[in-house]
Amino acid sequence: MNIDNTVNYKNFDMNKYKGVFKVAAIVIGCVILLSILFNLCFFSVDEREQAVVTQFNKIIRIVVGEGDAKLKEEVKGIDVITGKGIFFKIPFIQKVKYYTDLKLVYDTDAREVTTLDKKQLVLDNYVIWEIDNPALFAAADLNQISAQSRIEDILYSKLNEEIGKVNAHVVIGDKQYVEDMLKRTVVESNEHMQEFGVRVVDIRIKRTDLPQETYNNIFNRMRTERERAARTYRSEGQEEAQKIRSNADKQCTIIEAQAYEQAERIRGEGDAEALAIYAEAYNKDPEFYEFWRTLEAYKKTLSGNTTIVIDSDSPFAKYLFGIE
Repeated sequence: MNIDNTVNYKNFDMNKYKGVFKVAAIVIGCVILLSILFNLCFFSVDEREQAVVTQFNKIIRIVVGEGDAKLKEEVKGIDVITGKGIFFKIPFIQKVKYYTDLKLVYDTDAREVTTLDKKQLVLDNYVIWEIDNPALFAAADLNQISAQSRIEDILYSKLNEEIGKVNAHVVIGDKQYVEDMLKRTVVESNEHMQEFGVRVVDIRIKRTDLPQETYNNIFNRMRTERERAARTYRSEGQEEAQKIRSNADKQCTIIEAQAYEQAERIRGEGDAEALAIYAEAYNKDPEFYEFWRTLEAYKKTLSGNTTIVIDSDSPFAKYLFGIE
């Protein structure tokens, strides 16, 4: 036997289920309405938040963590609820502002400070801060960005004041002083920041540097000193070279003088010896000596293609032509 499980939608009677649809629509509508009413009448605060409730722009209540019970004594005329959860508010009359209940880290801009010895330093630091009193924070109409701007201005003023008490080498090299200085800066800064509900937890310096202008001045001074040293070295080198040349010229002159003196002495000795030989030869054979002297005269006079006219009475003629 075949069973036809196909539903015949043409024979489906909507009127039979009309009441069911109405009930479902009413239930859904009630759920939506209740959800809207709940959001209008209640608000929730989780563990990462704190809230401020205002009525006609006046703060009437704050919701903070259980560790902030001290605010019950500090805040007057405002209901302080410690502990997070779900709370009632009057719709359309009371409004809720949420603020973070976490510690925030702000990396401040690097700024220049002046030390006692008038040196310029660049400090690059970061700040850990928190909203300590949401009522004052809301009353000051602050947000995270505007609060950080105030924090930076106050901290810069305090740091510049502290660093202006010591010389640059203390800020750069004395870690204990810097640590104590930062602690004092935190305490003094919080005295001003508590007016708008902010508390600085800690300050840390990431980098202490010199301004770019100072780097340029140092570089130019180093370059000038190197150029001055180079000129000094060149001048000393030229002076030393001149001394060496002068000494060499002196030694050369001395050597030449000694050589000339020795040459003259040898020449003198040779001339003396030659004269002695001449004299000895003349004494032994005057005629031969005269002949030899004549030949020497020929040698000097008749060099090359030389034409001379000789007198018959000349000694030259005597030996050349055999004239007696």
